[in-house]
Amino acid sequence: MDIKKVERISKALGDPYRLKIMEMIKKQNDNWMQCACIADNIDLAQSTISHHINQLVDADLLIAEKDGRNAKYMVNKEVVTAYVNFLNQLKG
Repeated sequence: MDIKKVERISKALGDPYRLKIMEMIKKQNDNWMQCACIADNIDLAQSTISHHINQLVDADLLIAEKDGRNAKYMVNKEVVTAYVNFLNQLKG
């Protein structure tokens, strides 16, 4: 994993709402979670939630898929694992 990718992921995870979104989606046990369901569980404006989700998608932490007029999301396990492995290398 290159440094730019690590930086983008770290910035994306540096917000408590984004961490909460990641946690909520991960609890779906490899199932997709619709944006509307995320919005129902976070007390923020829909546009703000969309911004946070877009940051996570841009960092490749979430996989996005269109579902008709809606979008659904899943945690990108490969990227999360690679990020954790990179961080583990830092501890020696």
